[in-house]
Amino acid sequence: MSMRACWPHVKAQAASRMSQLPKSSSVVRVKSEPGATDELGPVHGYSIAQRLQQVSHDVVQVPQGSLYPALHRLENRGLLAAEWTQTQTGRDAKFYRLTRKGRAQLEVETASWRRLTDAVALILRVTTAGAE
Repeated sequence: MSMRACWPHVKAQAASRMSQLPKSSSVVRVKSEPGATDELGPVHGYSIAQRLQQVSHDVVQVPQGSLYPALHRLENRGLLAAEWTQTQTGRDAKFYRLTRKGRAQLEVETASWRRLTDAVALILRVTTAGAE
């Protein structure tokens, strides 16, 4: 079977796998990459959105209408802890940090994404090699 014929099946498997992940898992994953926020400590939602955009070189842009419901779901699942604190400008904002449970879930999700991206990389290598 050619790679072109297999691709719809692979694409469907990837979509199925992605649909099994929590909708908000990407927020935590990118937010928690080494150097992304570990040195920043707890951060408020707007800063998370800015950091996602910065770290991803403008590829990931999370609208507030998606970000805050995702943060609330993660908080409700015990993956994030939040507290109200004043910002440097004197405004009250909810600051988020990963909990132990959140860090453990992050490790599970990261391993899953690495397996998926490694598999896609292998497929692309085979496809590229077959095109030459």
